[in-house]
Amino acid sequence: MRTVGSRCFGISILTIIALLGFAMAQFPERPITYIIPFDPGGESDVTARFQEPHLQELLGVPVTVTHRPGGGGAVGWSDFQRTARPDGYELIGLNIPHIVGQPIQRADAGYTTEGFEIITWFHFTPNALIVRADSPFETLDDLIEFASENPQVVTMGGSGTFSANHLEMLRLEQEADVNLTYIPFTGTGPLPAALLGGHVSALMNYTMLGVQLGDQVRVLAVASEERVAALPDAPTFRELGYDIVGGAYRGVAAPVGTPPEIIEVLADAFGQVNEIIRHQQEPLGFVMTHYTGQDAVDLVQRVGEDYGDILRPGE
Repeated sequence: MRTVGSRCFGISILTIIALLGFAMAQFPERPITYIIPFDPGGESDVTARFQEPHLQELLGVPVTVTHRPGGGGAVGWSDFQRTARPDGYELIGLNIPHIVGQPIQRADAGYTTEGFEIITWFHFTPNALIVRADSPFETLDDLIEFASENPQVVTMGGSGTFSANHLEMLRLEQEADVNLTYIPFTGTGPLPAALLGGHVSALMNYTMLGVQLGDQVRVLAVASEERVAALPDAPTFRELGYDIVGGAYRGVAAPVGTPPEIIEVLADAFGQVNEIIRHQQEPLGFVMTHYTGQDAVDLVQRVGEDYGDILRPGE
């Protein structure tokens, strides 16, 4: 009797394994939802629109980009960790240092840094300090000198709180010994109107916006190791005497618990798409990357350490 029971139990396990293997081999079989937790028009949205048709072709199913903005990404990430099923059919765009800084600084962030199954980090964009073309601040020194004499008068817009933009502004305050006023927006999308309409003195955003706005703006400095090819006339902060290098890595994640076979299929698809859209992204100031697996997890830790002096002052 025990022998028969063991045999039946063994068959049951083998059957389950076979069925799971068949399911993995068939992934994906139905449409995939790709959530961008920011407004339309920003870097994450622009990239997702480039990716969308190629992902559909490679994966063989519709891929629908949707938006769930709020809290500099926190609203979308919080909802995702609460409700998304770990089956590969609901994905979300990720940004670092956002997903590191927000849970540390905001008790109500609603999500955890570790609560994602990272598929890949596919590109990086340096931060850039941008003013209107007719701004009285013709150079970074002009802005710093004015801010030194007029604490908190310079208003600087950016995407989200404790995001790459916000943290870079805090670093500029630290490096230049000035007090600025940060104005958070739900994403990059609303920032051009805020700057061009005179609602903020400057923006701490990304190189893509400097490229897009062209002659309407002046890029005072870029937070990169070297000058960005798409903005050859914009000096780096380091050229101007400030040790500021940083920006946002963007990628995509699935819910924790998503089978590794599905993550591998998705990572491969996003990697192939990265090469296809490279010629569209690089002229906009994006630096293409492809961190997957443990490398993707390690990158989150490294970026957190890079901003440690701001996120955890005094430690």
